[in-house]
Amino acid sequence: MGNMITDLLERGTDNAPAIIGSDTEALRYGALRTHIESVVSTLNGYGLGPRDRVAIVLPNGPQMASAFVSIAAGATAAPLNPAYRADEFNFFLSDLRASALVLMAESDSPARNVAKAQAIPIIELEPDKDIAGLFTLRSEIVVSKKNIAPTVSDDTALILHTSGTTSRPKIVPLSHDNVVASARHIAETLTLSRRDCCLNIMPLFHIHGLIAAVLASLTAGGSVVCTQGFNALNFFSSMKKYQPTWYTAVPTMHQAILARASRNKTIIQSSQLRFIRSSSSSLPPQVMLQLEKTFDVPVIESYGMTEAAHQMASNPLPPQPRKPGTVGPAAGPEVAIMDQSDDILSAGATGEIVIRGPNVTEGYEGNPEANEEAFSSGWFRTGDQGVIDEDGYLTITGRLKEIINRGGEKISPREVDEVLMDHPAVAQVVTFAIPHEKLGEEVGAAVVLSDRADVEENALRVFVGERLADFKVPRKIVFLDEIPKGQTGKLQRIGLAEKLGLVT
Repeated sequence: MGNMITDLLERGTDNAPAIIGSDTEALRYGALRTHIESVVSTLNGYGLGPRDRVAIVLPNGPQMASAFVSIAAGATAAPLNPAYRADEFNFFLSDLRASALVLMAESDSPARNVAKAQAIPIIELEPDKDIAGLFTLRSEIVVSKKNIAPTVSDDTALILHTSGTTSRPKIVPLSHDNVVASARHIAETLTLSRRDCCLNIMPLFHIHGLIAAVLASLTAGGSVVCTQGFNALNFFSSMKKYQPTWYTAVPTMHQAILARASRNKTIIQSSQLRFIRSSSSSLPPQVMLQLEKTFDVPVIESYGMTEAAHQMASNPLPPQPRKPGTVGPAAGPEVAIMDQSDDILSAGATGEIVIRGPNVTEGYEGNPEANEEAFSSGWFRTGDQGVIDEDGYLTITGRLKEIINRGGEKISPREVDEVLMDHPAVAQVVTFAIPHEKLGEEVGAAVVLSDRADVEENALRVFVGERLADFKVPRKIVFLDEIPKGQTGKLQRIGLAEKLGLVT
């Protein structure tokens, strides 16, 4: 069992569907393997090999999925959000030192002009009209013949940037060893098999969709339906059409799906879902229970991050116990709790969550200061605060940078979130810090109300005050139609006070 991305395809039989799209035939494993060889050969013909970064700016769908797998097999895949503006592409393409840019043929993406200005060669992707995920590449790149070294497992397969909510985004290189280990961890955790079909609604410029949906499915010899992205209006029609056995999403997507569930009871009753997976941000226990009640399948909350090639911990499938509010036991790498003195803490003690294992990046690129801060005694510091119970189940109590410091009292915003979510009028909430002249920080909350619900700010404050200490009660509650989210649908705490005009 090798550690290359191409080795992940071994379980797929030639005629079994691998990548599925709308209105085309499925791309089967035999054809996918041949396609990967062809793409790698084409890249080599352009002088591109394992150490070359190939930026990919494609819409969600089967072409993006197969482009990631095939480009990563022979070069370094660098997916970028196709919704970026010119200034963003200018930064990311320059920061990546991209050797080439892959665009859909005749795409008018601003990335095209940015690449031309930076003298980055452009490779046009022409989709096959009949088979999902098949494509041809063409470019005006001309190179003198040179020997391209074969790809090895410690070569970088995938390169991504951190979100950069509080600082300049950091470059995270992930080797074949890293992504293959993570894909296998996820497939094992979810007991994926050739019979499984994943409905992917996650963006494929993000680690969650790339590894959990695409690579984990291929690892098991199963299939992945590659939608054009998340659309709550289309979700249930896709469920009916493709009959997936699972899907994975962030909590805001699950909540949007639940909002339309009552209108789609027949589709839910006839679905083939085996389980639902949630990751990338905290799933409120109330939402988890509502999902399980609605779909009558277990909901598996997992804990992941880019630096770990996604998965670090995960609640297991039945008959093993799931604990709502936790992200389960370690599910791949080792997971521990560390204090500020680099000592590993015992069960029940709160500290920083640290990890080490084959899926963890060896370090940020060109950023010795960040690496000095992130790595301690062989462990990677996640920046998350948590506690591991006697059974080995991990509970994330907050992001260290998101912990609210109100006059010396430390408040976990997640704790306040969960209390507010118990109020029947609250559909969605995110608690955050508001700068305060005397206390340093004060507690704020942004709330989206349920349909036709009506509640006053003071009533919510009283509700929280009956359940939490007074210093944890939000001093300011803002009612919104929609809470601002990041590019992958995650709620953003850091900087929210500024976005909402609450900083004077």
